[in-house]
Amino acid sequence: MILIIHAHPYPQHSRAGRVFLDAVRDLPGVYIRSLYDKYADFDIDVEAEQVALTESRLVVWLHPIYWYSVPALLKQWFDVVLTRGWAYGKGGTALKGKDCLWVATTGGTPDSYTESGAHQRPFDAFVAPIEQTAKFCGMQWLPPLQLHGAHVVSEAELASHAAEFRARLIAWQQRESEREDVG
Repeated sequence: MILIIHAHPYPQHSRAGRVFLDAVRDLPGVYIRSLYDKYADFDIDVEAEQVALTESRLVVWLHPIYWYSVPALLKQWFDVVLTRGWAYGKGGTALKGKDCLWVATTGGTPDSYTESGAHQRPFDAFVAPIEQTAKFCGMQWLPPLQLHGAHVVSEAELASHAAEFRARLIAWQQRESEREDVG
């Protein structure tokens, strides 16, 4: 199963999020949990989230970048769901060996993520905390997918990124199926 954790504070206004999710919604074995739809009050059902994670083989974190990180509810989700003894630490092996794909959208253009751009750093400088979250839980970090300027890119560019997202999930499913056939 592929579990997509979608975290956009205003999902109904998320042009990119909607297109990305629509691109993969029909794939077999894909389950989408839109955190802001489920937990607008930030009262996360930890047990339900852990069950969904346990049943998955690929976890996708799909969200816009907020202040160089994840939106508040996804940070809360990390804090209360990925607990010591369950996701990490002694006995914390629930996520060990699962794959993790980070799919992030930004408002800034690629040029804004340069030394001379508005953010004064390449986008890669902001990847480490998210990557380390996955790795600390024993997950396999897959190459991330980013879409810059999500609210201003052309429909064609947005569709191209959504098609790449879909292709990555299909390729992952095919590799998993081959692994199961061999094993």
